[in-house]
Amino acid sequence: MKGIRYVSIFCGLLLATWAYSANAQGLDSQEPALMGRWDLTLHAPDRDYPSWLEVERDGSTLKARFVGRWGNARPLPKVEISDGVLKFVSPKEEEESKQDLLFQGRLEGRELSGTVNGPDGKQWKWTGVKAPTLTATQPPKWGKPIQLFNGKDLSGWKASGPGPGWTVRDGNLVSPGHGPELISEQQFKDFKLHVEFNCDKDSNSGVYLRGRYEVQVETDSQAEPASHHTGGVYGFIAPSPELPRSPDRWQSFNITLVGRRLTVEQNGTTIINSQEIPGITGGALNSNEGEAGPIYLQGSEKGHVSYRKIVLTPAK
Repeated sequence: MKGIRYVSIFCGLLLATWAYSANAQGLDSQEPALMGRWDLTLHAPDRDYPSWLEVERDGSTLKARFVGRWGNARPLPKVEISDGVLKFVSPKEEEESKQDLLFQGRLEGRELSGTVNGPDGKQWKWTGVKAPTLTATQPPKWGKPIQLFNGKDLSGWKASGPGPGWTVRDGNLVSPGHGPELISEQQFKDFKLHVEFNCDKDSNSGVYLRGRYEVQVETDSQAEPASHHTGGVYGFIAPSPELPRSPDRWQSFNITLVGRRLTVEQNGTTIINSQEIPGITGGALNSNEGEAGPIYLQGSEKGHVSYRKIVLTPAK
């Protein structure tokens, strides 16, 4: 009990010391609680949109990265903390809006809560919780492999909405191009995933892990950053080495996801080796990173991509 009391006293002294130093430097006392990664949800009139924010201090400057309703993680031009209020700006060019979006929020218990001027001219509300660390305490024990695609029909899958549908041709799943996403009915936390894909020329798709982290599949993103290329985690992690772009050819991924740690083998070559995924990628189904989620195949981008032999081995 004495040890616990001493630790509590020590932590209290550290906080008091930081508060004194912060006041001396003109920093906000709420800053430590607002630092780090946040899983956000934007409550728009039509639906809830998952989002993500990371706030950190670089010397005397606050910096932030943000994933909005779509797109990749990007640095924000402005972030500040004043009188316990966190404010950050997402540029109008990224938001399909006539004006920049100004997010303002404060801590209410352990939850961030605030408002933003929506691109529709209405005030939206948003909430956020600290993103979980998802640190594995021990190596996983693997269960039995599950065949997610039977090679015959869409059993075990559902479309995200209306539009030109996914089809099964010659035993392969084929993306519709500018249609709905295809989402597995089963959900998983940690797993190993084998999937084979064949990407037409100038086409784009992706494999979403837990419905939140996209591993890219594409032949149309040569001019974009390396993290947007095949095998990369969209906007976060570039494949290294990056394999040659190969349309109209069957390729494979062997993916292992444990907590936030991701390993990707493409055609037998390790291109991501146990790297941390910082947060959700654009197009995520939700921002509930601590929960299990489905595998989903992206069908909303252009062109056609075929998939086969989708086999997942869950952790016990």
